[in-house]
Amino acid sequence: MLPRECVAAAVDFKRPDMIPIQVFGSAAGLYEHGQKLLDLMKRCPNDFGDLSTLSLPKPPPEHFDADGSYHHFDKDGWGVSWEFRIFGIWGHPYDEPLADLGKLDTYRPPSPPPASGPAVEESRKNVARHKEKHYFVGNGEMIWERMHFLRPYEDCMVDIMMDTPEINRIADIITDYAEGCVLHNLAIGADAIQFGDDFGTQLAPIFPPEVWRRFFKPRYERLCAPIRKAGKKIFFHSCGQITPHLEDFAELGVNAIWPQLPLYDQRELARRCRELRIAVQLHPDRGDLMQRKTPQEVREYIPRLLENFDSANGGSWLYLEVDPGFKWENIQALFDCAMDLRR
Repeated sequence: MLPRECVAAAVDFKRPDMIPIQVFGSAAGLYEHGQKLLDLMKRCPNDFGDLSTLSLPKPPPEHFDADGSYHHFDKDGWGVSWEFRIFGIWGHPYDEPLADLGKLDTYRPPSPPPASGPAVEESRKNVARHKEKHYFVGNGEMIWERMHFLRPYEDCMVDIMMDTPEINRIADIITDYAEGCVLHNLAIGADAIQFGDDFGTQLAPIFPPEVWRRFFKPRYERLCAPIRKAGKKIFFHSCGQITPHLEDFAELGVNAIWPQLPLYDQRELARRCRELRIAVQLHPDRGDLMQRKTPQEVREYIPRLLENFDSANGGSWLYLEVDPGFKWENIQALFDCAMDLRR
């Protein structure tokens, strides 16, 4: 099997020739660990793309304070002002454009990427070349997280619980944009489109299930419907404990989830996802395991993780991403485990 065929088999719960591996080049991890991490990543198989041209990030000197600490302010295309304290790590919004709902009538979001035209045709050619060997996942945006970037978090939560007309307008503005992202990725030939919304706390979903189903599920149905119709796959990333939403995701046609693994009993999550035919992107514990445990514990964790999800028989794959604070010895052990899958 080609790498992309192994991924496709795993997503469809078919036995791949080899357990798929996905490697993501986090700017934060590369900045902290430098060339040795870049070299390690390039040696590791990646069934989702070619990392041979990946390079080390170089933050501008003006993004540092006089004492050498990283400190940068920026405004994004949605009009949200951000403060960043760690290079490559998502910052904190400090000036939300819709904190005052009186500005809603004049608010203008960015335009979504186009679904036709010369740029789309060029992207389609690039994606076709990518797909000659690798699996291609397009970005489908987010709804909830974008909402609390545009409007203060607590205000969003209260507004959603009260189901105000204004919060519904904000959600629809974001969904319109996300629909444009979906249509763009379908136009360029993506194998799958991934959404990302952190719907859980460490213990339970943020919203009561009935509220989530009233407010978010119809909007995600609008986004997922054209993907299902096109015969493409739907991936969903959501941090937090979201067990009550797994069946909702299955009803939306979600084919794979990227969960926060330490919050679950792995065997129970594997059983439930296999029952629902939802594949699992296996992102090893980026907290306790990678920052506090030993290399030997990492080497013991990875085979156990793959065994718990029966990865050799499809339904999951291994995802590698290095964050700041990871012990270098643990990073080496993690990548050694991944590369051992191909030896």
